[in-house]
Amino acid sequence: MTAPAYGESTKRERVGWYFYDWANSAFSATIVAVFLGPYLSAIARSAAGCPDNTDACQAATLFHFAGIDFKAGGFYTLILSVAVGINVLILPVIGAIADRSAHKRRLLGIFAYIGAGATCGFFFVDAGRLWLGAALTIVATVAFAASIVVYQSFLPQLCPEDQRDKVSSYGWAFGYLGGGLLLVVNLAALQLLEDRLGTSLVVRLSMASAGIWWGLFTLLPLMRLRDRPPLEGVARGNVLTDGFKQLRHTLKGIRAYPITLLFLGAYLVYNDAIQTVINVSSIYGTEALKLSQDTLIITILIIQFLAFGGALGMGALAQRIGAKKTVLISLVLWTAIVGAAFSLPEGAPGPFMALGATVGLVLGGSQALSRSLFSQLIPKGKEAEYFGFYEISDKGTSWIGPLLFTAVFQFSGSYRVGIVSVLIPFIIGFVLLLLVPIRRGIVAAGNNPPPRL
Repeated sequence: MTAPAYGESTKRERVGWYFYDWANSAFSATIVAVFLGPYLSAIARSAAGCPDNTDACQAATLFHFAGIDFKAGGFYTLILSVAVGINVLILPVIGAIADRSAHKRRLLGIFAYIGAGATCGFFFVDAGRLWLGAALTIVATVAFAASIVVYQSFLPQLCPEDQRDKVSSYGWAFGYLGGGLLLVVNLAALQLLEDRLGTSLVVRLSMASAGIWWGLFTLLPLMRLRDRPPLEGVARGNVLTDGFKQLRHTLKGIRAYPITLLFLGAYLVYNDAIQTVINVSSIYGTEALKLSQDTLIITILIIQFLAFGGALGMGALAQRIGAKKTVLISLVLWTAIVGAAFSLPEGAPGPFMALGATVGLVLGGSQALSRSLFSQLIPKGKEAEYFGFYEISDKGTSWIGPLLFTAVFQFSGSYRVGIVSVLIPFIIGFVLLLLVPIRRGIVAAGNNPPPRL
């Protein structure tokens, strides 16, 4: 069967592409946003000999390294920072390999099932297996990000520039709906089975269910997506060494696209802040605000289902005023959200849920439109490689924010002070994005700019 032309696809193929968002969002919602942070933090406190959820136990020393006492309360964000540090090193190489491969679907499947398998492994992480949890967190996070690099590189191949805001928004909307549906199941399980089976077992079953969901629904995109011949030609030597060679070539050539680099820099800063809010929200809710697990799950459900409509709504707004203006508006709202989070009262679920509803309205749109904007700033045939840099901060992964949050917590012992530190990358990212001449950058990359930007 003849491969479809670049930028052309059927509705069947696009729906298959949407469903990888549906599949992998189980990891983002169930693992990253809800269960893993509080669960690993609780095991870390036990390992430090202070299992209670108190400020003193959060500040208990877990281990010593390089003359530093690492606290139990910062363990999860520390491990996340290690995982994302690995991503920084390998994702651009994975992107370079994907761009030279004629079997992009196969790469998507390999990374997806490594990640899904590691996620299922969280079932075996109980008290006394803290470092197994750390290892699985790293493997799952890296595999997740690698699969997203390959997945997102399909977007420019599926549709022309003027349709990417819409197609990207549909993908994000599908993802939030899928992740939300699995969370409904996990919420019901927690309510019905917690007293009978115990919190630990129900949480571990819920985390394993995310791996099963991820693996099961990945079958649909693997069946419907179609490989296209790489524009740069198929790699003929060793795949890994060829990927490194291609990466060196791109690092030299990317200087010819300074506007693309400026947008990438802006995105890496402001989206890192968005991902940090997602990553630490569950810890902030349980450790700083002393909210129950039920409250956190209900709030995440609110975010997931409102993000479905928010992604579509902001996609429609972008059609009227342009994607860049819409993203800038969302960043102003994000800054207000973080400021409000600092003053949330302890033990009051209502204000936390209301703030979560606001997050849902801006979350999907800001990410979907950023993805479509970046796809238009990439020279044809370099999609996966450029998305390798882009994925350094995307869908549940961040590195500046967690490091900043962990450092502030280490010195202050306060989660509230830590969350305020996230304002810095939001403000810097807004200013950088404001300076990006998007239309000129799209033309410089050899693409056709849509009517409104």
